[in-house]
Amino acid sequence: MNDNIILTYRGKSAAREDIDFINTLIKNNPTASRYGLSKELCRAWNWVQANGNLRDMVARGFMLKLHREGHITLPPQRRTPKNPFVNRTRPSKIEVDQTPLETDLSHLGQLEIRQVKKTAQEKLFNSLIEYHHYLGYCHPVGEQLKYMIYAMGRPIACFSWSSAPRHIGARDRYIGWTKEDRILHLQYIAYSSRFLILPWIKVPCLASHLLGLMAKNISRDWEGIYNHPIYFLETFVDTEKFSGTCYKAANWVYLGDTTGRGKNEKKHIQTRSIKAVWGYPLLKNFRSRMTGV
Repeated sequence: MNDNIILTYRGKSAAREDIDFINTLIKNNPTASRYGLSKELCRAWNWVQANGNLRDMVARGFMLKLHREGHITLPPQRRTPKNPFVNRTRPSKIEVDQTPLETDLSHLGQLEIRQVKKTAQEKLFNSLIEYHHYLGYCHPVGEQLKYMIYAMGRPIACFSWSSAPRHIGARDRYIGWTKEDRILHLQYIAYSSRFLILPWIKVPCLASHLLGLMAKNISRDWEGIYNHPIYFLETFVDTEKFSGTCYKAANWVYLGDTTGRGKNEKKHIQTRSIKAVWGYPLLKNFRSRMTGV
C-alpha cells in the first residue's frame, strides 16, 4: 500500500497533495457551496462518468469524508437535499386494466419494449412496482434504466436495472477479477433490482422469454444513454420465496449465495435472508473485457 495515501473513498484515493489541492480550492472559492465545490473538483480532476456527466455526487461524498476526518473544512451546509432512500414518498397509485390475461406465449402477439426512465410513463412504472411487487418501489442506484413491456396495448411486465453492488463475493469469484479490475470495470455490469410480471398476466414461459429480450436490448440502450456497453447482467433471488426457475430457463448461471449480511455489518452476523446470485454474460469474452487479461 502506498504510504502517501491518507484516505480512500469508492476507489478514489487521496494523498497529501490531493488534500492540499482541495483546501486551496475551498480557499479560492469562499462563497461556493458544498454542491458548487464538488462540481469544481470534478472539473479540475476531470472526474466524469462515461457519458460526460460530472461525478459530483461521489465527489461530495469524498469531500464530506475528508471533512469529517479533519483533513479539510467545508463551508456550512446550506440546505438538506431530499434523500429518496430516507425520505421516501410513496408513488401515487395509477389504475390500469386488470382484466385477467391467460394465454400461450405464441398467442400473446408482438411485444413492445419501452424504456420509460425520464418519460411520461415513468410514474406508471413506479406505481406498478410499488403496488404489485412484493418489495415495493425503491429508487434505483447510480446509472439506471426502467422498462415496461406491453402486449395487446397493455402493460404486462416491468424491469428495473441499475448500477451493480460493489462487493458480491460469488460474482467476483465467477468473473475472477482483482480489486483493481472491479473498480475499473464494475460499470459494465447491470443489476436487475426489480422484475415484475403483473399478477393478472398468466402466460407460461413469459418470464424467461422476457429475460431473453432484455439480454438482447439492454447493452445497446445503456450505451445510448451512458456511453458505455454492458457485458454482464446480475440479480438476487430470495431463496426463502423463490427458486430462480425462470433464470435457469433463460440460461442464466447460478453463481452462489450471498452471506445474508449487509455492507455495513461488521460483526459477521446474518441480518437478512440469503439471496441466490444469478448472472448472465452478454459476451463470450466477458472475462477478458472485465479483467484486461
